[in-house]
Amino acid sequence: MSRTRSLHLAVALDGPARYDADHYTDLVTLAERGTLDFVTLGDSFARPGLDALAVLARVAPATRRIGLVPTVTTTHTEPFHVSTAVATLDWVSRGRAGWGVGVSPTQAEARLFGRRPAAPTDELWREAGEVADAVARLWDSWEDGAEIHDKETGRYIDRSKLHHVDFEGTRFSVRGPSTVPRPPQGRPVTAIDITGAGDEGRRTAARHADVVLIRASSPEQAAALRTALHHDAETHGRDPSSLRVLLSLAVDLGESEPRPEPGLGGYSCGPRLTTPGSHYSGGPVELAELIARWYAADAVDGFHLAPIAPHRDLERIVNGTVALLQHRSVFRTFHPGGTLREHLGLARPANRYALSKGSS
Repeated sequence: MSRTRSLHLAVALDGPARYDADHYTDLVTLAERGTLDFVTLGDSFARPGLDALAVLARVAPATRRIGLVPTVTTTHTEPFHVSTAVATLDWVSRGRAGWGVGVSPTQAEARLFGRRPAAPTDELWREAGEVADAVARLWDSWEDGAEIHDKETGRYIDRSKLHHVDFEGTRFSVRGPSTVPRPPQGRPVTAIDITGAGDEGRRTAARHADVVLIRASSPEQAAALRTALHHDAETHGRDPSSLRVLLSLAVDLGESEPRPEPGLGGYSCGPRLTTPGSHYSGGPVELAELIARWYAADAVDGFHLAPIAPHRDLERIVNGTVALLQHRSVFRTFHPGGTLREHLGLARPANRYALSKGSS
């Protein structure tokens, strides 16, 4: 295992709908104590519950380091609103925001808006890619330093540093500029779960994602997916080293540690990892061993863990699994920076419009 590689760990806060902000604050604070890279909070138009982005905006002032990544559905949602909402989360969290790109495939969800019928999955992910592109351009529509706050002249903005986006998508167009200044990270982290997203979803992830969530039943399968994503990213002109591929795993730590059984998890003995690799059931020590082995095999860049029982399992992840990984020097003991991009080892992107001006 290369000494320059860093293991990345994230956790999902999903569970039954809760209407108590303290519930989420407690979970995120616990995850932050474990120095996890980020938390995710799922959302969709198909379920009742609070808006994920608004919940994490509420949690942001109560935390200092951990990244905050809500799901934001691109179908039926205006890209301009997506860009300003995620940019606002980045501002209120001081550079710790991301967003999970989601789509709405059902007719029931379409009826909530009444604008258009449900569409095939490939079409939805093609549109999601256009939204991700437009959102990134809107974040860049303010150059760094566009706010001047010159009291003597009464000038608030240097208008030479504001740019029209003029983006034409299949179903929308965006002129811009944004009404929110460029976020602290330049562009908040974009995460895409490609499970069930099909070929178009994978292409969208390769073009636009900073973090890709996958599922796999063996290190070999995970490594093959990661290699394919790197190849696709390179095909689209991206540096594949700018992509972080994390294995998503539902985690149930409620049982006593099971006796090792041969042939599971891709090793001669090890924890119970069910096909197709979406669920782990066992103890925190075995989970740490699974993470360390898959990571040492260079199969993934990290893990996105989804506790079955959020409070119980997250406590055992932080106090058991993470503590053991830290003791073995597999996982860090502190956050390496103040922003989510810094946690993930990702550079702050240059502003495309400033670069264009510099090259003209």
